[in-house]
Amino acid sequence: MDVLDAKYPFFAGAREAVADAAVSLPELVAADAPAVERGRERVERALLDGTVESESGRFPDESDYDTQAELLSYPIARILVSLLDSEPAIEKYAAAEAATAMDRVREDLATDDGLRSVSTPTVTLDGVLAEFDLDDAVRAEGSAPLGGGAAGGSGAGGAPIGSEGGSTGSGAGHYRVAVGSYLGLTSPSWGESWRLVNRALADGAVRLSRDELLRALESAVTERVREGLPFELADDGGIAAELESGVADLKRLLSERTYAGPVDVVAPDLFPPCMTNLIEKAERGAELSPPESFALMAFLVGIGMTPDEVVAFCADTSLDAEGIRYQTEYLRDDRGTQYPPPTCETLANYGICHNEDDHMQVAVDPLAYYEKQVAAADEVTDWRERRADGAIENGEDADADAAG
Repeated sequence: MDVLDAKYPFFAGAREAVADAAVSLPELVAADAPAVERGRERVERALLDGTVESESGRFPDESDYDTQAELLSYPIARILVSLLDSEPAIEKYAAAEAATAMDRVREDLATDDGLRSVSTPTVTLDGVLAEFDLDDAVRAEGSAPLGGGAAGGSGAGGAPIGSEGGSTGSGAGHYRVAVGSYLGLTSPSWGESWRLVNRALADGAVRLSRDELLRALESAVTERVREGLPFELADDGGIAAELESGVADLKRLLSERTYAGPVDVVAPDLFPPCMTNLIEKAERGAELSPPESFALMAFLVGIGMTPDEVVAFCADTSLDAEGIRYQTEYLRDDRGTQYPPPTCETLANYGICHNEDDHMQVAVDPLAYYEKQVAAADEVTDWRERRADGAIENGEDADADAAG
């Protein structure tokens, strides 16, 4: 087992490493090994915070990190999420694993771009594409057409992605993806700009920026993690019984953190201070960190806003419309289970919540705070109503100008 296996436990090499180690998962669970607690944390953070990073520190930043425990926590997490017996939980878990993995891929590529010496191994874009059998379907822009007979041609029909002229570095602006693979990796729900009719298409390939390619690859990771879940475990007093208390804790946590429906009123004046601070920061043109963006999007979705409404609400901020749609589509759940934003305690750990007016004594998360504010308000005006009224007035003005 090595660090790369632990960073990307769904890779084929990581699965082989687990098999070669001949570790007995039932024995691991019976001994309550560190991998078991890490697996439980993995599921909890996936469901509530949209990440599987450890709260004790981002892997692999800690030199004394237990690589084996980290790797083995992945199959333990898959067992736990199967025992939860919740389809929305499985999808959120898979999405969180994928989001975390692609954050690590981006860090690895940035490290390679900077040509810095690192103490831990990193993946290349070539390696990720090969892992998902996409090395024949993707080529750097400017190399030979897909399927072309370039001398010494690589799987992409030209120079390898990581070679000179096809570098994964910051200078490698765009890539060409075979149209069949593009359709398999993307979804119409991602927005109009992702529809095939709105993409540059030539020689059977779709043009993508590197950021877009990585987003498409995230869906491949999600499907890889999602595959095979849930699976049946024998109810014979074995591993399922050993994990019973951990599963019960997760179910209880989810029960406490789920709610029947959104507040369904958008009153910015009543937003919790942390959300107001994030909105004001974005309005000043400052970039939000991934935890900040996730927290804000989770809150706005949690109060009942649709992706289109969130895009309109954030129109005059530094937030990207496509990024908003991507995050809000992930956070929305139309099957009846909705998870609120991260707790105030988690947000405080990220430096987002400052416990203004000691509000943690009366609300455990931003949504609970907002619900109390709305309930206590004498009169609430919904932002959506003001927006609709403004659109009508603008329309009337336009009609008057046309008539004049």
